[in-house]
Amino acid sequence: MEGLQFPSRFVEGPITPEPAVATSLHRPHGEFSTASVSLLSSAAGSAEIWPDTLRATRLIWTHSTRTLLEHLLTFPGETWQQRWDASPLGRGEVDAQAVASRRTTGNSIIPGMRALYCLRAVRPTLLAFRRNPPPNYDVMFIAAQEDPVLDKFVEQVSVHHFRHVHRRNALNELCMLLANQDVTLSDVTPAALLHFAHENRKARCILQPGSRAANRLVGRGIWDVLHTMGHFPPSTPESMRAAMLRGQLRVDELVDRYEISNQAVRGLLIDYLIRRKADTDYSTLKDLACKLTYHFWKNIEQINPDQKDLRIAPEDYATWRQMITVKDDGKPRVDQDSIVVALRSFYYDLHTWAADEPERWATWVAPCPVPPSELRGLGRRRRRIDERSADRTRQRQPLLPLLVNHVETRYDRVRLLLERADKVAEGGVFTHEGTEYRRIHTESDRKLLRHGDAVPTRIQEVGSGQIIHIRTEEEGAFWDWAVVETLRHSGVRIEELCELTHLSIRQYQRANGEVIALLVIAPSKTDRERVIPMSAELFHVIASIVRRHTRTGRPIPLISRFDYHDKVRSAPMPFLFQRQNGPTAMVFSTATIQVMLGRICDQLAKTHREFRSLKFTPHDFRRIFATELVNSGLPIHIGAALMGHLDIQTTRGYVAVFDEDVIRHYQEFLHHRREARPEGEYRDTTDREWGEFEEHFDRRKVELGSCGRPYGTPCQHEHACIRCPMLHINPKMLGRLEELEADLLARLQQAEGENWLGEVEGINLTLTFLRGKREETQRQAQRPTVELGIPTRRLPVSG
Repeated sequence: MEGLQFPSRFVEGPITPEPAVATSLHRPHGEFSTASVSLLSSAAGSAEIWPDTLRATRLIWTHSTRTLLEHLLTFPGETWQQRWDASPLGRGEVDAQAVASRRTTGNSIIPGMRALYCLRAVRPTLLAFRRNPPPNYDVMFIAAQEDPVLDKFVEQVSVHHFRHVHRRNALNELCMLLANQDVTLSDVTPAALLHFAHENRKARCILQPGSRAANRLVGRGIWDVLHTMGHFPPSTPESMRAAMLRGQLRVDELVDRYEISNQAVRGLLIDYLIRRKADTDYSTLKDLACKLTYHFWKNIEQINPDQKDLRIAPEDYATWRQMITVKDDGKPRVDQDSIVVALRSFYYDLHTWAADEPERWATWVAPCPVPPSELRGLGRRRRRIDERSADRTRQRQPLLPLLVNHVETRYDRVRLLLERADKVAEGGVFTHEGTEYRRIHTESDRKLLRHGDAVPTRIQEVGSGQIIHIRTEEEGAFWDWAVVETLRHSGVRIEELCELTHLSIRQYQRANGEVIALLVIAPSKTDRERVIPMSAELFHVIASIVRRHTRTGRPIPLISRFDYHDKVRSAPMPFLFQRQNGPTAMVFSTATIQVMLGRICDQLAKTHREFRSLKFTPHDFRRIFATELVNSGLPIHIGAALMGHLDIQTTRGYVAVFDEDVIRHYQEFLHHRREARPEGEYRDTTDREWGEFEEHFDRRKVELGSCGRPYGTPCQHEHACIRCPMLHINPKMLGRLEELEADLLARLQQAEGENWLGEVEGINLTLTFLRGKREETQRQAQRPTVELGIPTRRLPVSG
């Protein structure tokens, strides 16, 4: 249909969607394409085809079919299919009830439509089928086909681990496919099923424009059952989603995506990327192909269509350099340096390789168009990027407690509400947090109960009448909480979070018998596996996830995960971050988690305006985690090991701390500000200002001496004075330090006797600080006093 476009990741899958082709269509009840009205209407109510149906019901079907056939006779055509295609009903343009009015029997033409589908007298379009869906279509269609392969499918569906609604959908959708493509189940291929899913989505989007549910692809349950049956070839992916996601492209396909004209340069780029493929991963290779093919050579061809080799004129390079400063949408490009560096490496690689293989690379050797001046400010620009990242971390670090409190509060509220609702019978009223709710069952819930299937927990707010699917609410709140807590307590990358499995949980037993829980992180950006000792909070989250997956007594499902960066599928594994999506289980994708965090920030923005102008990304949690580790005193090389960084300088870039550059810039700012201030600001102090200034120094006085924090700054160490580096000991209080040391030693002896290991560690730390302060004060007491004088307040000159 015009105006309907689908993502390339679906359309360009490894299996090309196309309808099935019938090899020999089995019609057990005869060919009805040109049958008479009497014969076809009689077959619609035949006791031989539907022996388990009451005679009165079959008479209604016969009458309904006759009414429909008489209506189709008013349209041109030699066969019933031609007349059907010529009618608005067959084109899916009108509702069935608008075609013929109900007779005194209460009959409509929908049973007649269903009979024509089941007898294969007409082949319905999906649009017509979706506009007028016949009830109990799957049961009647299966009974009319007498197909042993279809009967085997029905048996497999009944024992598959589906809920009743998913079993019914799988049967109904398969029967719809068979009627729409006019094939038997033996003719259904993976490509035919994909074609059906895409065409079905088109039809639903036409009937329900703007609906998210209409945009979903159906047929996943059919795929799962047919794959389990062995109906598909062995090489077929195990799920429809896996079949729609395309794997890695060949190098020539990566280059040909950008359609460059010069075939000689195209061959060079392909050869260059094949050579680089050996020492890089697929994601980096794909990015390099984009930079060299699209950002470089395709732009060069636009600037100079006659360009034949890599010898770029300076004026053409200047034009190209200006072109890459903006993206295709007109926004400024922030990664210009990466394109320039990739281009420079390309030229110098050709120079190096030409020395070893001149017959292959020498013809392409040319002066590198990137002048040395391009790289002079590279370090400075990278520092600006690091500064922006540090500033981003400093903005979000104070807001993290708000976000954590929001997800914790929401999860606790809906969890307790679900527990209360599950204990109440249908129609029962209960109160939670001052609000009255009623447990209800919808009509669809009652159908599920009749089939022995579990029903979702629904409640209705008594005051507003709003119906809440509380189990779905609890599911969403749980995963929001689990994602946020895991990210902030582990500092893992988003890809590493998605790759966590049940096998990632290990334990280590110390010599004293203490067991420490460990989380094994699979390598993501680096090839080095690392182990994170789990805190109590992190272990609680991981244990909650495992418990949620195994609460029904089954182990965590083994499913494959698709890596969107490397375009490969993993082996089936018990991934922790997975959830049921319709009939199949799916691993959380990185995009899904980013959407979850964005939704949380949008919810917070309603009550906290700080979130209206910023969002949290998964990497923000990683930077905050690194900052808190190092600023809390953990050695930075240990932090680098926990973060999985191969270079300690990478960890330094993650930590938002004040360094020498910040101090230097601040001094320059003060100097500039003093020069720029108007004379009027250099006025005399008021009594109130002077009083506040003197009060600051009064507040700095403590028992052992004085606090050295600057004017206007609060205490940053929660008054842990003896440990605080800002405490200056008064030499007169050295005797008091001796008393404190004696008291600490007594407390240390008691703690060791009671085996209070945490208290022992804290006392030893305090003793270390105390003795260091004492030695420093003793050294200072031996130095001569330097009198600087005390500044006095300048009195204003009177009249």
